Amino acid sequence: MSQATGKEIGRVSRVPSEAELDALFERVSNWNRWGEADELGMLHHLTPERRAAARECVVDGTSISLAHDLGVFPSAEMPYPAEHHMLAAGDARDDSGIPGYEASRDYFGCHVHGLGVTHIDALCHMFWRGRMYNGYPASDVRSTGALKNSVLSFADGIVGRGVLLDVAGAKGVAHLPPGESVLTIADLEATEQHQGVRVQPGDILLVGAGRDALRRERGGRLDPALGMAGLHAECLPWLREREIAVLGSDGISDPMPGLGIANWPFPIHQIGITSMGLHLIDNLALGRLAEACASRRRWSFLFTLGSIRVPGGTGCPVNPIALL
Repeated sequence: MSQATGKEIGRVSRVPSEAELDALFERVSNWNRWGEADELGMLHHLTPERRAAARECVVDGTSISLAHDLGVFPSAEMPYPAEHHMLAAGDARDDSGIPGYEASRDYFGCHVHGLGVTHIDALCHMFWRGRMYNGYPASDVRSTGALKNSVLSFADGIVGRGVLLDVAGAKGVAHLPPGESVLTIADLEATEQHQGVRVQPGDILLVGAGRDALRRERGGRLDPALGMAGLHAECLPWLREREIAVLGSDGISDPMPGLGIANWPFPIHQIGITSMGLHLIDNLALGRLAEACASRRRWSFLFTLGSIRVPGGTGCPVNPIALL
């Protein structure tokens, strides 16, 4: 495969119209596909048989975290940093009042859907004209949390074959140019060919654009508002046809800034989550995984993710693990 230069990456010849995305929403919809009460969406493709088969991806047992540290200081990526404070530190280790019991204790909380937090979006996270996935009304998400499509829908965990499509690596660059890269079906399939892997039904698909390398290049500081690579809306039918279970990326899967389409600022989120029932994992740390996969020439692995059991949660921070 010929390698593209940075200026050639992600050029989009045609931007879809609002009407075309309206029609695409209907065309790829999975509403009622698995019944009127469904809250799993495309996780149905991750069957017990496919979970069990994923163990064949483990060869040398190397485990790699795919999460970033929770930022506790304000930054461009974390304008609302995680709250972390000590309830009892070493100087108050015996404050429990229980003789002989010495311990430290702490508290943390965070803005789940921030651009610097590695998190999973539940299917109640997005709405389209007052409805969330499977037609449930927006009113089912209340001030106390979601009644449907919450993180408890996948509280037993997401375990299966993970596949990394390192688009930046396949194009021979450390990272895709921020603010310019809108990835197409051709980009995904060219990366498959380059890596010798094919995305299969039930896969947890991870798309890498080199965000970790871009951050290092900028001295450890990165402003997502300057742009991040993401998928073109044309990829949505491809993702549905491949019957993936989950989509993750080192950005938010949507390009930033968007393509300027009225009422469709983030179609991968709006259509993927709300119409298709596709759970998204945002802001993954994929740099170490890309290096490990490239050194082994293996791009599939056992993927595991456990969510925090927050009743009514629209998402939660996660620490996904790749086991090679």
